[in-house]
Amino acid sequence: MKLGNFSVSLNVKDINASKSFYENLGFSVFGGDIKQHWLIMKNENAIIGLFQGMFDKNMLTFNPGWDQNANKLDSFTDIRDLQRQLKDKGVRIETEADENTSGPASFIVIDPDGNPILVDQHV
Repeated sequence: MKLGNFSVSLNVKDINASKSFYENLGFSVFGGDIKQHWLIMKNENAIIGLFQGMFDKNMLTFNPGWDQNANKLDSFTDIRDLQRQLKDKGVRIETEADENTSGPASFIVIDPDGNPILVDQHV
């Protein structure tokens, strides 16, 4: 199963403080909008998302259709196909993508320890 680009989405209390902290670790802003309280930061191949007030918990994030530079891949498994594969394996989908659509969509699964995993297709 190919889930696409991987990042960690962090629920932060103060986006400016978190941005400064991660800049000290060598991360730089790669995308997002600090005025909207979200940033994507990158350090080589490591990618983190900082989200203030958008999520309850930190979560793992996968982006089908994107490489590590957010470039569209020529070939990838559509999110609805990934969702069907997981359902066929008995994985409970917490929040489902509408299987009657195409293009951007997302779903969330929860691992056995309660960690949310967001699969978020932008293309």
